[in-house]
Amino acid sequence: MKNRNLLERFNRAASGVIYCLRTQRNFRIHVFATAAILLLSLWFRISKGEFLLVLTAIFLVLITEMINTAVEVTIDLITDRYHPLAAAAKNLAAGAVILAAVYAVITGYIVFFPRFDPLIPQVVAAVGDSPVYLSLIALALVFLSVLVLKTRTGKGLPFSGGMPSGHTALGFAITTIIALLSGSGLVTALALFLAFLLAESRVETKIHTPVEVVIGGLLGIILTLLIFQLIPRLR
Repeated sequence: MKNRNLLERFNRAASGVIYCLRTQRNFRIHVFATAAILLLSLWFRISKGEFLLVLTAIFLVLITEMINTAVEVTIDLITDRYHPLAAAAKNLAAGAVILAAVYAVITGYIVFFPRFDPLIPQVVAAVGDSPVYLSLIALALVFLSVLVLKTRTGKGLPFSGGMPSGHTALGFAITTIIALLSGSGLVTALALFLAFLLAESRVETKIHTPVEVVIGGLLGIILTLLIFQLIPRLR
């Protein structure tokens, strides 16, 4: 069907975006990440040139994700049987998304890392005299909190599924401990990257929903920071 006017063209284009939001989990994750990055851009007051780089990375990821979805939908419409060329087309489209995501990560590192790096020593100084055993207390508290929450919700096993994601909670708790004790921006960034990979794997394998993973990550970060800030003040 041909688009009759400009307004209808915009409506059809908007329908494509809405379709991705409704049906594509990765697209929703990208949109959530976009909101977080834009807030960081406002917080750090990045320059116009840096903001242009960030916007380029954001839209490149979103556009390639939508093209990937279009390729998948088209192939699924044409055939429901496996064909090497159909698989290659889907893999190529997914590869484009990966390349765009790598570009976005590099851009984010170049723009935001110099601003995060000076803040890390300040945080470390605030908790620098905290004993190492606080790490074990924090991890134990996170683990127990996960068990209690899973017991209350009645979903999932202690080490698989349910609310919240225990693996993600412990992963981000360990990442927070590394950030507080290492004092290195690069080490913190690498640990955070591994924590995000862990969280993504829990979603991709359909063991947890994105909400369960997000809550698990927040639980690990908040409880660990609470332990490192509260206990030294009680001594």
